[in-house]
Amino acid sequence: MSSIFDCGDEAQLLAGMRHARQAISRGELIVMPTDTVYGVAADAFSPAAVQRLLDAKGRGRDQPPPVLIGSKETLAALADSVPEAVQRLVEEFWPGGLTIVLPAQPSLVWDLGETRGTVAVRMPEGRVALELLAETGPLAVSSANLTGKAAAISAFDAERMLGDSVAVYLADGLSKEGVSSTIVDATSLARRGAEEGDGKVRILRDGAVSRERLEQVLGDLLEPEARPEDGDS
Repeated sequence: MSSIFDCGDEAQLLAGMRHARQAISRGELIVMPTDTVYGVAADAFSPAAVQRLLDAKGRGRDQPPPVLIGSKETLAALADSVPEAVQRLVEEFWPGGLTIVLPAQPSLVWDLGETRGTVAVRMPEGRVALELLAETGPLAVSSANLTGKAAAISAFDAERMLGDSVAVYLADGLSKEGVSSTIVDATSLARRGAEEGDGKVRILRDGAVSRERLEQVLGDLLEPEARPEDGDS
C-alpha cells in the first residue's frame, strides 16, 4: 500500500522524507516533486530498482532514465569530462530545468539501460528534491507518468497512473514549471577532436529552458535549428 505525504506540513514532510529514504534504500520507487514535473525515482546504482522504474512506466531499456543530483560538483563524478561550455550551462541553469547528456564515467558500476556509454544529468530546483538528493545520492528519475500519458504536475496525478508500483508519494502542490526539462546532448562537445565529434551541443527535447536562452550561453556551439527541406510540410 502506497503512502502519500503532504510536504507543505512540516511534520508530514519529515515523516515523508524518512519513508522516502527508506524506500530508496530497499530498492523501491518513490514519487518526488521537482521544479519541472513530478518524477518517479529509484536508486541509480541499483539495477533492479532502475528496472522497476522502467516497468512501472511501461518503458523498455532503450529509454534509460536521466539521473538527478543534489549538487553541481557531483556532475564531475558521473561524467567522464565536463567541457568548459558545459560548465557555463551548469552555472547558468542549475539548479533548474536543463538536462545535459555527457559521456559517463567508465568506472561507474550501474545499469540504467541502453545508454551507449552516456549519462543524462540534471540538478533540480526545490527544497524537497535537493534535501532528498543530499541524503540519497544520485537518483534515476523519470517523469511520473505512464509512457504516452501527460507528465504529472501533482503527486495525485502520478498516483492515479502509477498506483501501488510506487511505495512513497511526496506531495508539494503543483509543479512550478509544469513543463519537462530541456535535454541537450553535449557528448560531441566532450569528444571534441574525436573523429565522430562535431563540437556542437544539440537540443534533444525542447522544454523549460528555451533555445534563445541556450544560445545566449553557448553562441555558435549550439547546433542550428533544423529546417525542413523545400517542399516539406
